[in-house]
Amino acid sequence: MILRDECEEDASKSTLYAESQNRCFVCGQQNPNGLHIRFEPAATGEVTAAWIPRTDWEGFRGIVHGGVVSTVLDEAMSKAVIGLNYEALTAELRVRFRHHVRAGEQLSIRGWVVKRDRRVIRTEATLTAADGSERAHGWASFLTLTNSNREKP
Repeated sequence: MILRDECEEDASKSTLYAESQNRCFVCGQQNPNGLHIRFEPAATGEVTAAWIPRTDWEGFRGIVHGGVVSTVLDEAMSKAVIGLNYEALTAELRVRFRHHVRAGEQLSIRGWVVKRDRRVIRTEATLTAADGSERAHGWASFLTLTNSNREKP
């Protein structure tokens, strides 16, 4: 999230924009401390990615921190929103942890848009292990920005 001044003389009149940047903690390739996840759009409108978490992101020994898992799911849903050309920010996020996530395991991430109601976009995402078992499931509501010139009618 970036704040940009629309009027340089009056910094109190700032407008909020949701602009991607290459230092994003989740997907930014120029963030030395980031996750470096590369999301790919699918023909269905979903986004997918592969992820192998490192021990650096553990909370308890052998278990990836739930906040990191939540962040990954939030990013997948955000990328799905962006893929439909909406400029929006996460307003609400809910995560169900179905099984702990281990560092070093091969995981698949999938995010998609469920529906849009006026300015609210509802999304879901999953984190799945190689054996097909779901590790975590996320639901989020995104709020489109009122100043967005990229918003679909």
